[in-house]
Amino acid sequence: MTYWTFLLAVESAETSGGLFNFDATLPLMAVQFLLLVAVLNAIFFKPLTKAIDDRSDYVRDNIAEAKERLEKANTLAHQYEQEVAATRKSAQAMILAAQADAAKIRAQQIAKALEESQAKVASAKAEIEAQKRDAEASLNAQVESLSRQILQKLLGNLVSS
Repeated sequence: MTYWTFLLAVESAETSGGLFNFDATLPLMAVQFLLLVAVLNAIFFKPLTKAIDDRSDYVRDNIAEAKERLEKANTLAHQYEQEVAATRKSAQAMILAAQADAAKIRAQQIAKALEESQAKVASAKAEIEAQKRDAEASLNAQVESLSRQILQKLLGNLVSS
């Protein structure tokens, strides 16, 4: 049954002019199509194309500006790294100089303290030696005095002074 329906549809299409009728409608449709394309181009495509071009120019400019900023940032970073390295070197030199000065001062103070302690030791030795001589002299006098007293007691009056 579907076969008969298809045949009837084909026969009715052939009687009404067929699939392609090349009369005045085709050029009229072509003109309408060209007018539609022209209107769409003027109203829709040109502003859209302009907006797309403006946007691509904007993006391209931003990319170029970003590249310039990145290069500038890299240059500044490199410059700052060099400054930091130079500052570190000078700080290290200052630290070494300060350590050397501190070592000199420490050595001077140690030498001064050593001299003072040696002077005090020598002074103490001299004082001890003087006290020793005084003590020996005092002991010798006491020994002599005791010796006389012992002799006087032992010998009595025989020994007179």
